[in-house]
Amino acid sequence: MDILWLLVPMSVLIALGIGAVFIWSARSGQFDDLEGPAHRMLMDDDRAQTIDEAPAAGKDDRKV
Repeated sequence: MDILWLLVPMSVLIALGIGAVFIWSARSGQFDDLEGPAHRMLMDDDRAQTIDEAPAAGKDDRKV
Protein backbone atom coordinates (compact mmCIF):
# COMPACT_ATOMS: atom_id res chain seq x y z
CA MET A 1 0.00 0.00 0.00
CA ASP A 2 2.93 2.32 0.63
CA ILE A 3 4.03 2.02 -2.98
CA LEU A 4 0.90 3.91 -4.05
CA TRP A 5 2.35 7.06 -2.48
CA LEU A 6 5.13 6.81 -5.06
CA LEU A 7 3.27 5.43 -8.08
CA VAL A 8 0.30 7.81 -8.12
CA PRO A 9 2.36 11.05 -8.18
CA MET A 10 4.77 9.53 -10.72
CA SER A 11 1.90 8.55 -13.04
CA VAL A 12 0.39 12.03 -12.73
CA LEU A 13 3.74 13.64 -13.58
CA ILE A 14 4.21 11.34 -16.57
CA ALA A 15 0.68 12.08 -17.81
CA LEU A 16 1.29 15.83 -17.46
CA GLY A 17 4.59 15.49 -19.33
CA ILE A 18 2.94 13.60 -22.18
CA GLY A 19 0.17 16.20 -22.33
CA ALA A 20 2.71 19.04 -22.42
CA VAL A 21 4.65 17.39 -25.25
CA PHE A 22 1.44 16.85 -27.21
CA ILE A 23 0.34 20.47 -26.78
CA TRP A 24 3.80 21.71 -27.80
CA SER A 25 3.82 19.54 -30.92
CA ALA A 26 0.30 20.60 -31.90
CA ARG A 27 1.16 24.29 -31.53
CA SER A 28 4.40 23.95 -33.48
CA GLY A 29 2.58 22.55 -36.52
CA GLN A 30 3.55 18.89 -36.37
CA PHE A 31 0.02 17.74 -37.24
CA ASP A 32 -0.89 20.35 -39.86
CA ASP A 33 -0.37 18.25 -43.01
CA LEU A 34 -0.62 14.52 -42.41
CA GLU A 35 -1.16 13.40 -46.01
CA GLY A 36 1.26 15.69 -47.87
CA PRO A 37 4.51 13.82 -47.08
CA ALA A 38 2.93 10.50 -48.05
CA HIS A 39 1.86 11.87 -51.44
CA ARG A 40 5.23 13.55 -52.05
CA MET A 41 7.00 10.25 -51.42
CA LEU A 42 4.97 8.54 -54.15
CA MET A 43 5.39 11.25 -56.78
CA ASP A 44 8.26 10.74 -59.22
CA ASP A 45 10.49 13.65 -59.98
CA ASP A 46 12.37 12.24 -62.96
CA ARG A 47 13.28 15.63 -64.35
CA ALA A 48 15.33 16.58 -61.27
CA GLN A 49 17.10 13.20 -61.20
CA THR A 50 18.19 13.36 -64.83
CA ILE A 51 19.70 16.79 -64.32
CA ASP A 52 21.53 15.78 -61.13
CA GLU A 53 22.71 12.39 -62.37
CA ALA A 54 23.82 13.43 -65.85
CA PRO A 55 27.54 12.61 -66.29
CA ALA A 56 29.82 15.51 -67.03
CA ALA A 57 31.19 15.72 -70.54
CA GLY A 58 34.56 14.07 -70.98
CA LYS A 59 34.56 12.03 -67.76
CA ASP A 60 33.36 8.78 -69.32
CA ASP A 61 35.46 8.99 -72.50
CA ARG A 62 37.77 6.14 -71.56
CA LYS A 63 39.63 4.11 -74.14
CA VAL A 64 39.88 0.42 -73.34
